[in-house]
Amino acid sequence: MSAPRTGRISLVDPEGLLTASMRRSQPLRSLLRMLRPHRIGMSLAVGAFVIKDSAVWVLPPVTAAIIDIVVAGGPVTNIGWWALVAVAVLALNYPFNMIVVHLTSTANRSLAYTVRAGLAARLQRLSLGFHNRQSASIVQTKIVRDVENLELMLAQLFPTVVSALSTLVGAVLITALTVPLFVGVFAVAIPIAASLIVYIRRRAATRNEAFRLEVEQLSAHVSEMAALMPITRGHGLEDVATARIAERADSVRRAGRDLDVLNGRFGALSWISYQVLGLLCLVGAATLAVSGIVPITPGQVVLLSTYFGMLTNAIVMLMNAAPIFTRGMDAMRSIADVAEELDVEDSRGKAEVTRVRGDLRLEHVVVRYAGDEHPALDGVDLEIAAGQTVAFVGPSGSGKSTILNTVLGFVRPESGVVRVDGRDLAELDLRSLRRFVSIVPQETVLLAGSVRENVAYGAPDVTDVDVFAALAEANALDIVAGSPDGLDTVVGERGSRLSGGQRQRLAIARALIRDPRILVLDEATSALDAHSEARVTEALDRARRGRTTLIVAHRLSTVRGADLIVVVEDGRVVETGSHAELTAAGGLYSRLALLQAGS
Repeated sequence: MSAPRTGRISLVDPEGLLTASMRRSQPLRSLLRMLRPHRIGMSLAVGAFVIKDSAVWVLPPVTAAIIDIVVAGGPVTNIGWWALVAVAVLALNYPFNMIVVHLTSTANRSLAYTVRAGLAARLQRLSLGFHNRQSASIVQTKIVRDVENLELMLAQLFPTVVSALSTLVGAVLITALTVPLFVGVFAVAIPIAASLIVYIRRRAATRNEAFRLEVEQLSAHVSEMAALMPITRGHGLEDVATARIAERADSVRRAGRDLDVLNGRFGALSWISYQVLGLLCLVGAATLAVSGIVPITPGQVVLLSTYFGMLTNAIVMLMNAAPIFTRGMDAMRSIADVAEELDVEDSRGKAEVTRVRGDLRLEHVVVRYAGDEHPALDGVDLEIAAGQTVAFVGPSGSGKSTILNTVLGFVRPESGVVRVDGRDLAELDLRSLRRFVSIVPQETVLLAGSVRENVAYGAPDVTDVDVFAALAEANALDIVAGSPDGLDTVVGERGSRLSGGQRQRLAIARALIRDPRILVLDEATSALDAHSEARVTEALDRARRGRTTLIVAHRLSTVRGADLIVVVEDGRVVETGSHAELTAAGGLYSRLALLQAGS
């Protein structure tokens, strides 16, 4: 994603600004801190808006003066002069409106960019533990929906608030100059309006947050439904899946209805209240004018009535904007949940890795996941030489994948040391280290684009020759050989146009094009049929030559050729050796081999 062409954004570190500014307990202050880079532009926008909107509070005195001229019977020339004043004020609207649009749009869109880019950067640095705890759809909601609510709030509140305040100040000043007595009426009405706004905001805040949480849960359920679609259709469970979504959608409906009813109730009551106040103002001014108690001209009666109507309308607009403000503040709190998350993998200031041989060592490593009574790894000691192929086998949940995640730095040990080429992993910049690592996961994730885009993902400098070489090494040339589009062949959403074996071999090609020194294979053949497994295994045999290769395997047939097989049980290394040695030893590996041979 290329950065927008604006110098203002390039001066800001999005993640740094996000984490420094965001506090869940202070959403409004957080927003103001985020807007600090745009404070000059926003100040100019306020000034331009006041000038643009000046006709709103300047035209009523013009109207009052013309009415008094009519009542007095002339002169007509004075009507013409007042008309010129009105035209001049109206002519200011267009140029200053464009200034306002340019300045506010720049600030609003730049803020949205900064928040989205900052969230993306923050999410990339948060640990895998955080991502395992957090639904992907909820994360998506924060980047898309919450930022949209923030943009909506700024776009709607700025003109509403500035217009209301400028109208209020202008109306009070002109009233103080013409009919000072009525300033007291405004002084009573405005605090009442402010109290109503505060009350509505407090009542709506809780229901806005409840509505957001319900929408996030619905998003998570929809994501699950999409992932389970093959299971659902294959087992005839369409009604069950539909009922689950319908139940959650009904919760969203009820939460949204409660919020709408609350907003509607207060909106109607406030509108009636202020219309009554406006009517009382008109009747009072007219009565004073007719009785002569206060010297008020007919034009001033119209002026006061117009101003009071404008003020009440501005106050009603502010109250109607209160739910939008509340929703925006709730979005800020939701975004702050990510900005304030402390489970961060931070490599800043650590030693950069520029070369990797591939020697790995685990020294009495203990890993414990939050909430688990027993450790996932319990004092693991292991030494892997550069270029060696090591396979990890054992029962499900024994700790095989945890060993890989610990070596890669995705999981931090509670105690013990992990070393790469003799250097403590805790002292290294993990992002620079991982440039020398490639992973082929059990569940292949592909882009919806072309073969070229998938193989060259994250490696923009590679050529088509490099892509073809990687495909050949991964035994995957058949994917493009039969297609007229060649490397431009589209693989479909999540690789839907490819077979399971083709997807996995494409993932291997993506791993190999980086020419890694450490290759990690996490049950890369477990979901394949025998024919596909054979082709993938052949590709893997070629891929691991000259590289340190770590394999987690469920099928023991795929690890027979490993230099070292590590048997893991209950977080401990219980056996190590070659296939022949372990089979002859009659231990856990031998029993697992017998079970698979008989199955």
